[in-house]
Amino acid sequence: MAEFVLKYSDAQGQVHQQVENAVSEVELRDRYAQKGFLVYSIKPRGGAAGGIQHRFTRAKKLNLGQFLVFNQQFMTLIRAGLPIMKSLELLAGTNPKLADYIRRAHDDIKAGALLSDAFRAQEVFPSIYTTSIMAGEKSGSLVEVIDRYVTYQKLALAVRKKIIVSLIYPSILVLLVIGLIIFLITYVVPNFAELYASMQAELPPLTQALIFIGMATKNYLLVGVAAAALAGFLFSMWIKGERAQRQMDRLKLHLPIFGAIWIKYQVAQFARVLSTLLVGGIPLLQALDTAGDSLGSRLLRSAIASAGKMVREGRPLSTGLEQTKVVPQLAIEMIEVGESTGALPAMLNSVAEFFEEDVNTRMQAALSLIEPLIMLVMGAFVAFVLVSLYLPIFSLAEKIH
Repeated sequence: MAEFVLKYSDAQGQVHQQVENAVSEVELRDRYAQKGFLVYSIKPRGGAAGGIQHRFTRAKKLNLGQFLVFNQQFMTLIRAGLPIMKSLELLAGTNPKLADYIRRAHDDIKAGALLSDAFRAQEVFPSIYTTSIMAGEKSGSLVEVIDRYVTYQKLALAVRKKIIVSLIYPSILVLLVIGLIIFLITYVVPNFAELYASMQAELPPLTQALIFIGMATKNYLLVGVAAAALAGFLFSMWIKGERAQRQMDRLKLHLPIFGAIWIKYQVAQFARVLSTLLVGGIPLLQALDTAGDSLGSRLLRSAIASAGKMVREGRPLSTGLEQTKVVPQLAIEMIEVGESTGALPAMLNSVAEFFEEDVNTRMQAALSLIEPLIMLVMGAFVAFVLVSLYLPIFSLAEKIH
């Protein structure tokens, strides 16, 4: 008999985790499945031999585009009648970036593991995916579950691509402005300083201030770069902490214009994931846990966990989300309508669509204002440099006449 860490949900949707003795993972899973429990995961206690070993860490990020292609091919093969084992063998040869994960999942299934456990053991596939696969195995609708996940992933990638594309031009513009400022400060200004020094010209205060900044920047440029690199390193170490990430999330939330865009994008992602899981047959509490884990925001993740505790106490999801003071009121009202009409998954999908469209509209409007603002700042700085540098020349010209 071996010891296993068992995670499962009961008929009320509450998630439990405990240690159980069993001959094998398969025997333990069958035992709890016969009792009507939904088994979430089974892991050997202390990493004992004989179970599925976790061979990978999340250090290697999953390519979502390749993963989408894999799922489309996987769904097509299963729908055509091919066994799962044969489908994985074929896909391992056509997806080089995912080949190692697919082969190891294939080996785990061959050893008696379920498809969802084999994928989860790779520790690289999204939790929403492995949870959906588990629901598909339980309900006998694996193809439909993968189809829903593919649809979800296509929509999520499309929204993300829109946002990235809209940010490309402003980012390039900012880099060009920074490059121009560095060029003027470190090259043009010092050359003018040498010219005026050779002429022994009397410089106005504005020119003296600019030359001081330019010479200091030129002389201490490497020191400044090293200091910036050190500050960046220290910040990257600090931001890894959970408290630091929550503080950064609160800062993002209170940013003018972009704070509203950021929280609406996070809520749209949460609603899309939760809707996909509920449609796939996952109980609400377990779906909330998985949807919360899929979010990149620690602040919203904590808010979802707090709402989940209230749901366990028998209160509506909308009430739990409202108590967090993070989720926009419109989303809460739409979720409340979905709960009262028994159409929560469909309403969550509507929330995601509405906020994704709102994010896209607000982002375009904000960027349309930022671009001329960047040009204005660049023009003002260039004008300041030119006026400061040419003031002494105008003074000398007046003295000559």
